Amino acid sequence: MSGRWPELVVGCAVMALVIKSIGPVVFGGRPLPERLRAVVFLVAAPLLAALVVTQALAEGDQLKLDAETAGVVVGGVAGWVRVPVTLCLVLAAATTGVLRALA
Repeated sequence: MSGRWPELVVGCAVMALVIKSIGPVVFGGRPLPERLRAVVFLVAAPLLAALVVTQALAEGDQLKLDAETAGVVVGGVAGWVRVPVTLCLVLAAATTGVLRALA
């Protein structure tokens, strides 16, 4: 594997750790304000989305559109229309497999 994916994973992990540790460091034993708690809770989803997008659409410094990208798109759309998670994974894997077989 090429590219900077190890740095990206480490960077995402460090950012999540820093953001999640701000509350205990700043507020000690006191509970976080509701607005801050909502932000901390929501941080994981964008970090995961950024990791998936960079893995699905990037090959080093180049844009990559291939069978994996199509599988991620199909799985994402299926999740967006509220298809069960297991079916999303099956649809994404099937799309990737079929496109790889055709290529």
